[in-house]
Amino acid sequence: MAEKRRDKDQRLEQAKDLSSWSQWKQSTRRTLRRLKEDGFEMLSNLELWRGDIHVIEGMFGTGILSYFSFLRFLVLLNFIMFLLMFGFVMLPIITAPHASGNTTFNHVDGLPCLFQILKGFLEQTYLFYGYYKVETIHFPKFTYNLPLAYLLVTIAYLFLSLIWIVKRSATGFKRKLVQDEDRFQSFCNKIFAGWDFCIVNDSAARLKRSSLLYELKTDLEEERIKQKIADRTRKEKCRIYVIRLILNLFVIAVLAACFYSIYIATNFSQKAQMTKVNFILDLIYEYLPSIVITLANFITPLIFSLIIQFEDYSPCWESRVGQEMYKLMIFDFIIIGAVTVFVEFPRKLIVDYCDCGLAKWWGQQEFAIPQNVLEIVYGQTICWIGTFYCPLLPAICTIKYFIIFYIKKVTLVNNCRPATRPFRASSSNFFFLAVLLIGLALACVPVTIGIAQISCSQACGPFVNYTTSWEVLPRTVSQLPAGARTFLLAISSEAFAVSLFVITCLAMFYVIALAGAHKRVINQLREQLVMVSSYSNQSTWLHNSTVQ
Repeated sequence: MAEKRRDKDQRLEQAKDLSSWSQWKQSTRRTLRRLKEDGFEMLSNLELWRGDIHVIEGMFGTGILSYFSFLRFLVLLNFIMFLLMFGFVMLPIITAPHASGNTTFNHVDGLPCLFQILKGFLEQTYLFYGYYKVETIHFPKFTYNLPLAYLLVTIAYLFLSLIWIVKRSATGFKRKLVQDEDRFQSFCNKIFAGWDFCIVNDSAARLKRSSLLYELKTDLEEERIKQKIADRTRKEKCRIYVIRLILNLFVIAVLAACFYSIYIATNFSQKAQMTKVNFILDLIYEYLPSIVITLANFITPLIFSLIIQFEDYSPCWESRVGQEMYKLMIFDFIIIGAVTVFVEFPRKLIVDYCDCGLAKWWGQQEFAIPQNVLEIVYGQTICWIGTFYCPLLPAICTIKYFIIFYIKKVTLVNNCRPATRPFRASSSNFFFLAVLLIGLALACVPVTIGIAQISCSQACGPFVNYTTSWEVLPRTVSQLPAGARTFLLAISSEAFAVSLFVITCLAMFYVIALAGAHKRVINQLREQLVMVSSYSNQSTWLHNSTVQ
């Protein structure tokens, strides 16, 4: 305390020597810094589900917390995607005079409204691609090119998703490297510096205590697993590799069977829809591919993309694809809710109130993080694929994930027990984003093919006057002034692409070499610290021996 008082008095003496202008600048800097800190604190308090996520962290640890943080990230991502589609595609149609969509659907009287809703409203609303049969929108002061905006927004939301996922992945990867670098340091940090002494609330203290306890259990469990792997004999390793090979072959066989089932169900559904029977059978035939896909996804938690057959489609095949993506999204949400209500809650009641041996053997369920992550990655992949054909799909996906957050929170708190094998938050976050990045790559393939290679429908949509959706971009560039056209053609040429690739590779090699040099310097500094510490201990021992 005496040193702090001396430092404060010294700062006050130095402040007296400053001019009025310097004192005003220093005071202004302090005020702005304090306002900035208060602003960031206020924004952090407005963070979505902040309190709920802290409660989950305290009760179930950082591994479960990472799943709900991942779900919150997807809600924000889909909301931004919806804002892009709404602001640049739907809003001009809504606000423009004399701009209206079209439909290629022939309404059939007598079918209930529920059938219309479950089928995705067909092409009758802003929900689907087929409604936007407008090429240019004339405003009083400018003309809006809707096909160009539609294409650029699609590229923008895919590129935004890529950048955001890679950025979060890099952050998680750095944390993972730091935590994996020195396990002993991680234990020391948690034991000696893990407590927050600003906590004054009893419930917050209990949550912090349980969170630290769970993190220590996670570290100890990881050390136990690493030691077990290191102690394996050559015979045990061979046995494990053989078992893994057999299981992987079995997984490939199951995956092939799932794809074949989807193919059969899709063909049967398309043929059956040509003949109308009755409401119930028509609804089952309409949803048959969605049911098969959802069941396959539920039984075998593997990521796969839907095989779409481009034969015997209606004149507006884009709206047809949008309807299929819409139905998959809705049906996936129904399955998640149904499993929670009809499987997880009854299991909890049976285990709690039934004393039979089977119930005790079944036991209280754990929150399966990998399976739940695959569920939402599957839904997000559908959203990326379907947004081009169903512009309102991100809004539907945002609402879906918002509701799923509370469904999963309720089932976690009421039905689940803590996992027997803890998950580390840094590893989980990086794994979740890596799987999501794979889903984005898979989603880009059909979207790119649909934009660049498949011919557009000539009966609906904003690209009725183009052979492919991509054709609007070079046609627009050709209408620009000579300077802008030359610049855009230059940066899109092969020479520029090759040069950019070479420069990027050189920059990457430089960063890798710099990181290696920094790592070597860190190791040298550690060795020097160890030498200084041992020398200091030796000097102390010699001094004590001399005194004695």
